[in-house]
Amino acid sequence: MRAFPDPNTFTLLPWRPQQNAVARMFCDIQRPGGESFGGDSRAVLKRNLEHLARMGYTYYVGTELEYFYLKDSGGTKKRKEAKPLDHGGYFDQLSSQPASDLRRDTVLNLAAMDVPVKYSHHEAAPSQHEIDLQYTDALAMADSVMTARLVVKELAQVQGVYATFMPKPIAGVNGSGMHIHQSLFQGENNAFFDEDDEHYLSEVGRKFIAGLLRHAPEITVVTNQWVNSYKRLVPGYEAPAYVSWSHVNRADLVRVPSYKPGYESSMRVEYRAPDPACNPYLAFSVMLAAGMKGIQEDYPAPLPIAENAASMSEAQRQALGIKTLPTSLGHAISLAEDSELLREALGDQIFPSFIQNKRREWGEYCSQVTNYEIEHYLQRL
Repeated sequence: MRAFPDPNTFTLLPWRPQQNAVARMFCDIQRPGGESFGGDSRAVLKRNLEHLARMGYTYYVGTELEYFYLKDSGGTKKRKEAKPLDHGGYFDQLSSQPASDLRRDTVLNLAAMDVPVKYSHHEAAPSQHEIDLQYTDALAMADSVMTARLVVKELAQVQGVYATFMPKPIAGVNGSGMHIHQSLFQGENNAFFDEDDEHYLSEVGRKFIAGLLRHAPEITVVTNQWVNSYKRLVPGYEAPAYVSWSHVNRADLVRVPSYKPGYESSMRVEYRAPDPACNPYLAFSVMLAAGMKGIQEDYPAPLPIAENAASMSEAQRQALGIKTLPTSLGHAISLAEDSELLREALGDQIFPSFIQNKRREWGEYCSQVTNYEIEHYLQRL
């Protein structure tokens, strides 16, 4: 294999010494003959975007990266425990906390690397923070996500603490998601915008939503690819557990943010299942594939729901045709392993390897005896 640097991604790491400096640059992986390596996830996204361009569209993405600052990477080898660095709450404005300073330094360093940050704030859980990356084309955004994760972790390490993008490091509080805002453009025009619609959402946008909803169960193994991912996707912790959409409810899988007059370009669809530990190149690829399948095959969009699906009874959800997301990695694998959409989006090399690796991970997890089992069963059974 050969790594061919993409010179457009070259940038210096601003927190490292400028003399004998260190840089970041992404590479395309190719075989010795010059053909693209099928196992290169960045090349997978590029291939999907090139196919989209031939259809006349550009895919734009914005991400909300949530993560935790911890005092260290865990306790003893026998029993690890996540120890929050702060105990602030949602939008906590204290600027003197070590975690707030760390987040501020991260935003400034990202800006120096040409990775613009739109917003940053404290999230709802103790020591949980969020950095929202500025909307851009999907490939640049995937590169930015990879860069942001590196910067968050390295700057935390410099200060003697630990940052994690693990979806659910602490039980009983919200987990970390990576809500993904997305839209399609045709030239300068947002294909999701329709000034004649009550909610300014076009038929293209509705069919894209229909594709996301229909294929959500099978693509979840990619957007939420770890055993721990499914500890977050449960009701009660501001994460989606059901396949539904709305204009206002933040508990749904898909949300369409309210339109602000004069900002046609900001009309978008927010997909709320992914977590920040996923592979962004693969996650963007499968979401795009699902949405485009809805457009190409003219899927009918279900009606948006007005109330929280999690607060409904099972009978109410069934009456409305609301399905559930996978409840475990094993469940997600079973829904994905025969998916033609995933095979087309990921390619014949990555798709089977990905499923095989996930099966292995799930098998290893299932063979473990957890602290929960010891605490609840050892003295009772």
